[in-house]
Amino acid sequence: MQTRVVLAEDNALLRAGLVRLVDAAEDLTLVGAAADLPALTDLVDREAPDVVVTDIKMPPTHTDEGIALATRLRDEHPGIGVLVLSQYAEAPYAMALLASGTARRGYLLKERVADGDELAEAIRRVAAGGSVIDPTVIEGLVAANRAAPSDLDRLTPRELQVLGEMAQGKSNAAVAAALVLSERAIEKHTNSIFSKLGLSEERDLNRRVSAVLMYLQED
Repeated sequence: MQTRVVLAEDNALLRAGLVRLVDAAEDLTLVGAAADLPALTDLVDREAPDVVVTDIKMPPTHTDEGIALATRLRDEHPGIGVLVLSQYAEAPYAMALLASGTARRGYLLKERVADGDELAEAIRRVAAGGSVIDPTVIEGLVAANRAAPSDLDRLTPRELQVLGEMAQGKSNAAVAAALVLSERAIEKHTNSIFSKLGLSEERDLNRRVSAVLMYLQED
């Protein structure tokens, strides 16, 4: 089954590169590319894609067009996923993107999608209803919320590492591989994390990721 994708990037060279990366994936179909918010909005309304891949800042105001579009789509077209590509690793952007939930939302730094594989996998995950959050952004979210006293202060350094990996949508096996630990150890850390944060266990990974990220966004 093909995943229909719309791209938005005002830099012509980067836009051309993204087009090539999407075209290289056999299960992804590019149905349009835009250079500004009005053109992107028209494309989305006309093509009803599965996923929109967009920059945060683009014409006409170069402020937060990508985030604004994601907010609008959450209300008007909740089935359309949005993957934000940005050069900015600032937590407020991610918090605004995820304010209404993490389902079908992703935030990656542009530097991570140079080879195309990570971009294609992120698009697939978002299209399937999941979430993809850049590790650098996760660090910012954790740091922003640790500025004030919270239950996060009860987590050990290792548990914070596991939390960051989980928030990227990784399975226990993937977290174990990334941290060079056993899956059993990850299960124990996960149980401890949810217990300390007062969050119920969920079998569905995306629900667990959503719960963690929503907690991290709380003041």
